[in-house]
Amino acid sequence: MVHPLIPQVLELVAPVAQELGLEVVEAVFHTNQSPPVLRIDVRSLENEDTGLDDCEKMSQALEAVLDTSDIIPDAYVLEVSSPGVSAALESDRDFVVFKGFMVEVALTESHKGKKQWVGQLVRRDDETVVLSQKGKSISLPRNLVQTVELSDQSPD
Repeated sequence: MVHPLIPQVLELVAPVAQELGLEVVEAVFHTNQSPPVLRIDVRSLENEDTGLDDCEKMSQALEAVLDTSDIIPDAYVLEVSSPGVSAALESDRDFVVFKGFMVEVALTESHKGKKQWVGQLVRRDDETVVLSQKGKSISLPRNLVQTVELSDQSPD
C-alpha cells in the first residue's frame, strides 16, 4: 500500500529530478523503520546508467526542497538510488536500451501455436514486437503481448 505522503512527495521531487536530467521511477516511505526511510529511485534520462553522482546530486537537491516544504515533520532518512535493471521491459526507452538482448514474450493467446516466445529483441513498434530466433525474424502482434522480460534462455 502506498503511503499517503507519497503523492505529495512525488509532486515536489519530480521537477527537481527533471532539472537534473533524471526521472523518478519510484518513491517509497518505510515507516516501519526508526527513523523512517524515504527512498526515491531515479533513472537518468540521458545515459543508460544512473551513476552515484546522479544520486548524490538528487539527494542534495531534494534535502533542501523537502526540508523547506516541511511535508515530513519528523526525523527521517532520505535514500536516493538507482532502480537497477528490471526484468520487465515496459517503456519505449527499455525497448531501445535492450535491443539485441534475449527476451521472453508472453502472449495473452496463442500465435502460430505458441503463447511463449524467446528470442533476441529486434524492435517494438505500434503493431508488433519483433524477435530474432537463430537469424529468423518473428513478428508478434503487439495487441497479444502480455509481458516482455529479459531472459537468459536460448531461442527454441
